[in-house]
Amino acid sequence: MPKKYLVLTAALLAGCTNLPVDGPAHRDISAGATASLTAERDQIVYDYALVDITKSVLSVVSSSVSLGSFSRSFGTAPHSAPSITVGTGDVLQLTVFESSAGGLFIPPEAGVRPGNFVTLPSQTVGISGSVTVPYAGDVRVVGRTTQQIKVDIEKKLSTRAVEPQVVVTLVEQTARAVSIVGEFGSNKFQIRPNERILDIIARVGAAKYPGYELFVTLQRNGRSSTVYFPTLISDPRENIFVMPGDTIYAYREQQKYVAVGALGSGNQTSGVTGLFAFEQERLSLNEAIAKAGGLLDGRANASKVFLYRMEYREALEQMGIDTRRFAPELKFIPTIYRANFRDPSSFFFTQDFPVRHHDAIYIANSDSTELEKFLFHTRAISSTIAGVATDVVTTRDAVRALGN
Repeated sequence: MPKKYLVLTAALLAGCTNLPVDGPAHRDISAGATASLTAERDQIVYDYALVDITKSVLSVVSSSVSLGSFSRSFGTAPHSAPSITVGTGDVLQLTVFESSAGGLFIPPEAGVRPGNFVTLPSQTVGISGSVTVPYAGDVRVVGRTTQQIKVDIEKKLSTRAVEPQVVVTLVEQTARAVSIVGEFGSNKFQIRPNERILDIIARVGAAKYPGYELFVTLQRNGRSSTVYFPTLISDPRENIFVMPGDTIYAYREQQKYVAVGALGSGNQTSGVTGLFAFEQERLSLNEAIAKAGGLLDGRANASKVFLYRMEYREALEQMGIDTRRFAPELKFIPTIYRANFRDPSSFFFTQDFPVRHHDAIYIANSDSTELEKFLFHTRAISSTIAGVATDVVTTRDAVRALGN
């Protein structure tokens, strides 16, 4: 290279520090750090699985449960309602029947009554966990069902009353109620027999937002799980029985996904580039790409469409992925799904591929686009060097003109 070009190149590089920029260069950030923790630039931060979307993969992804699962988290059998037991603070009412008048509770002159029974005053279960029954003494009730309490009282009265029959009524249940808070309202309910999560939600009322923007969290015995509200409705296995002490929290979170790369412009959320809202209950990969403006003609690599997701470990195992290479404690494994839109059937299978909350879609550039970028920068550099002498003369003449 001639010496004059070397001098001009050096001058250009030296002058780059004075060019207008939006912020510090990445080299300045790296060089100016007082202390740093760096890694090899080509090092993979996360181990991940790469899965091509095929017919067998699609069947697993379509049926897999998104987010959490009440039935899996709490292991509640779908057809067995939990027994409701009495707790401290509950209010009980006892009614004692005798087969004939003249017994322990029914005097002889009461034979004309429509029924031979007496109802005892309601009692609040105290810290002792017992209630008092005349001629039977203190009866333990905490942690027992009304049927168990009934049998115990009848046994204690059997030697003194005339064929006693006891009815135990749970008048008020405060110790083992269900609490619900959030978008459906806030309240505390006594559990009715065979009540499920949707039954409790129905007792509160409707939410202000569409169901596809709502999530339901169940807290039970120090554990919690979250389910997408439409899943709670569409999958009966998730609508499990409530239990005393449960807390149900419903909250709104608009489902979103990220789409970047060789895409056209679409309807973005909150003006944030690349962030899109579902605005519907189910969104397919086809629809998600369409919302983002579709593959950019002449620039996108149609055979390299990627979707990033934290996928359930068991779902990957069903697909045939060897998950032993990942840490055994990982419930979710970083996964990249790859779709080939050059396949004529791609628009069929991607219509059945569901996009999930927080998924990220990336469309790679075509090889020709990368080549065009390289050629563009090559031309820019060569034209700049070649035109430096002319630019210098033009600038000198302009300065002289201003001086005159």
